[in-house]
Amino acid sequence: MPRKAKPTAQPASTPAAGPQYWLLNTEPGEWSWSDQARAAGGTAPWDGVRNRAASRRVVGVVEVARPWYEEEREGEKAAAAGAVDMRAVGEFRQPVALGEIKKAVDEVEGMRDFALLRQPRLSVMPVPAKVWDWICEMGGGFVQDGDIEEEED
Repeated sequence: MPRKAKPTAQPASTPAAGPQYWLLNTEPGEWSWSDQARAAGGTAPWDGVRNRAASRRVVGVVEVARPWYEEEREGEKAAAAGAVDMRAVGEFRQPVALGEIKKAVDEVEGMRDFALLRQPRLSVMPVPAKVWDWICEMGGGFVQDGDIEEEED
């Protein structure tokens, strides 16, 4: 049975608010899923984020390994950029294309207000829980590094 993506290990929420899910937007030429998975321990800084809110498909699940911190960059103002260290959790069995997400706008609770459909160029955006569940279902669950998939009879 496919794994369903779990919330981040360190959710950016209060206990009463429950887990929060976020979509991180990267260009594959800049940082791809393969780059993330190959990083030492699957963990690497997701950097160059200029305003926490700056591809066309969802390909995997990461968790926050180290929350937001200011990046030290030579020749730039200290507060000009920051990073979040992300750890690869697993790659979706099937990428979820933006077109599929757009088609589900009237089928999934919260999809109409999903930031990806209103401002697709944001670097980081919150994902409503029902949308998160739908994306995980459409992605067929995910395979974690080192897991061996069982063949179905």
